[in-house]
Amino acid sequence: MTEQTPQDSSGPENSGERSFEFHDKRRIDPESGTPRQPGDSDGGSGDGSGPGDGGAADSGPTGDEPAGNAADADTDPLEALDFEPSGEAGEDAAVLAAKAEAAQHLDALQRERASFTNYRNRALRDQEIARERGVQDVLAALLPVLDDVERAKQHGELNGPMAAIAEKLDQSLAKFGVERFGQVGEEFDPQVHDALMHNTDAEATSTTVNLVVEPGYRIGEKVVRAARVGVVGPE
Repeated sequence: MTEQTPQDSSGPENSGERSFEFHDKRRIDPESGTPRQPGDSDGGSGDGSGPGDGGAADSGPTGDEPAGNAADADTDPLEALDFEPSGEAGEDAAVLAAKAEAAQHLDALQRERASFTNYRNRALRDQEIARERGVQDVLAALLPVLDDVERAKQHGELNGPMAAIAEKLDQSLAKFGVERFGQVGEEFDPQVHDALMHNTDAEATSTTVNLVVEPGYRIGEKVVRAARVGVVGPE
């Protein structure tokens, strides 16, 4: 009787069990650092051809995932979001906007103030010029009357109430800056004197006024009428 040796059934070929396989399920590729797409699992110790895992199944994107997702992974996910800043960021933006608006209003106000100041100064100058011109026109109209009053005073014909009236007239003209000039003995000045007659004197050292025909009048530095005089000077 021949002894039959039983076959060893503990080997992997006859056990009917699968060998151990390792599948990398990490979502980030440890070598490149880029996100993995579904189906890109890498078998660490196996041959990548286990049951249900075809070799071509892990080579590309699945039908449910677009091919451009890998490129879109590098973009900022918040870039396409449209929202207003809130909290402290919103308050800072509002403060900056308020400061910018206040600066614009301040600049406009300063411009308006400078324009108004220039207008006021120009109006005051025009007002003063108009006032002086008005006084000059009134004085020019009164010159014949003032000359008659002055002649009557020189001949002693101005007395009583008429003398008081003539004094009040001079005081009224003085309030508007009207000044009478031209006296005997003054040195002749062609800027304010109009010489109607000229005499010579051997003893004279300079040309002076020896006769006042009509006195002169001026308002401030403005000569309204030069004094009409007779002068005497050296030979």
